Amino acid sequence: MTETTLTENLVTESTTGTVRARRRAGLVLAVLSAQFMTVIMLAAAMAPGYDFGASAISDLGVFPETAWLFNASLVLVGLLNVAGGYYYHRVHGKRWLLGAFVLAGLGAVVAGAVPLGTSDLHSLGALLAFLFFNVQAIGAGTQVRGAMRYASVLAGVVGIAFLALMIVGDAGNPAVFGAIDHGGAERMIFYPAMLWLVAFGGYLLGRGETTTVA
Repeated sequence: MTETTLTENLVTESTTGTVRARRRAGLVLAVLSAQFMTVIMLAAAMAPGYDFGASAISDLGVFPETAWLFNASLVLVGLLNVAGGYYYHRVHGKRWLLGAFVLAGLGAVVAGAVPLGTSDLHSLGALLAFLFFNVQAIGAGTQVRGAMRYASVLAGVVGIAFLALMIVGDAGNPAVFGAIDHGGAERMIFYPAMLWLVAFGGYLLGRGETTTVA
């Protein structure tokens, strides 16, 4: 085998490995979002008297009828996000972006493992998840081109803007929530990131290049 052939084989193997990692990341992230969005819709229908406007998403982890379903799903969200972040790291190689995926996943695991009202750890975990799921969307947007870049940044910016709104409202100014109330504001933090994960997962599963050229 000539040196040129060996080099070509190494390049081919590297490219194949990157494509495989990219597709695994896409599949994991899409499944993450699809399962969680499905679970919270089912749980909201099952929980007696659940109020979308006044109730937090994590209230679904307190109702006896839905606690096991919601909390298990949230822990799974965290684990899948770390796994997806790891696979995607093999594509882009940016440690700071992997860190955002890990922190978001850690926050979700803590929020699911420690239900609302049982410990302050739940609030800390939820805050980490709310913040870093949106940070990872913005960060991932720096690694892609075209419409997906704009969609990634937009999803993250909307989520962080509503996180700031929720902090202001919960600090004693509930009027800032307007007609959507606390529950609506909380969903505007998390839903854009979840919808982005479905779109981004599908994007990674496709054949197009996913990393930018600096």
